[in-house]
Amino acid sequence: MSRRRIGFWSRLAAVIAKPPLLVLFKRDWRGMGHIPADGGFITAVNHHSYLDPLSYGHFQYNSGRVPRLLAKAALFKVPFVGMILRGTGQIPVYRETNNALDAFRAAVDAIQCGECVAFYPEGTLTRDPGMWPMAGKTGVARVALLTKAPVIPVAQWGANLAMPPYAKENKFRFFPRKTLKVQAGPPVDLSRFYGLEPTPEVLREATEAVMAAITELLEEVRGEQAPTEPYDHRNAREEQRRKAAGEATK
Repeated sequence: MSRRRIGFWSRLAAVIAKPPLLVLFKRDWRGMGHIPADGGFITAVNHHSYLDPLSYGHFQYNSGRVPRLLAKAALFKVPFVGMILRGTGQIPVYRETNNALDAFRAAVDAIQCGECVAFYPEGTLTRDPGMWPMAGKTGVARVALLTKAPVIPVAQWGANLAMPPYAKENKFRFFPRKTLKVQAGPPVDLSRFYGLEPTPEVLREATEAVMAAITELLEEVRGEQAPTEPYDHRNAREEQRRKAAGEATK
């Protein structure tokens, strides 16, 4: 199926977002040739700054394949922002509600209609102390194994230097100009999981394969070595609770 036409709302968003991005940032884009020219596919992107959707979105828009991102449902209630999100066809995610499966169904439908759906598999901004990708959630694997669509890993770096996550002071650091580095890689080979029952173990292994591909790309982008084990935020919080409970009993 041919690529989706870039519509009015996507062009409007580009007209609004691209000029400040071009002024405030330099760009180092690589691997755009891995973005499929036609057909439905998935991109899996690391998440380390609130500017990520603009950094990645600029790269993806210029590839000619406009992505549909999964975004928190609360953002759709923000004046003007919500209008742009709805107009560009972004997919609301209703966490821990009866509508939680709607995003999954919408992502599958979009891919089957030949569109690109972008996932941040970590589910939130990374909490890894070194800003490496955390352990991913299994949503991207569920959709990938059901649709058998190509999963294109994408690593980005630089937006976090301009807007560090969770920063309490001096949140915006635009100058000197930062370089937004975005690199796409070849599709992740998940064929060994096709036809298997989507058990928690299968979904976890498929997700780990996706996260490993993103991390490998980010190592290349940063020129550094990632930790051997991805940071698991849930395990870290549990460890903090145990330590706090132990100290309270002393």
